[in-house]
Amino acid sequence: MEITRTMTINDVVEKAPKSVALLMEAGMGCLGCHMAAMETLEEGCKAHGLKDKDIDELLKKINSH
Repeated sequence: MEITRTMTINDVVEKAPKSVALLMEAGMGCLGCHMAAMETLEEGCKAHGLKDKDIDELLKKINSH
């Protein structure tokens, strides 16, 4: 299953457990917070200062693992 911007952070972590290290590396150290259940990957990334091109790169990395 491909990981997309519109998936919640919890869904990303559940469907791609190896993404945790990549998300942490990108500055998203709040994977266990309550917002992870409601916030999309895109919303979380933008809240942590990532730009669209950075999100695209992160998605490429997650989907290639």
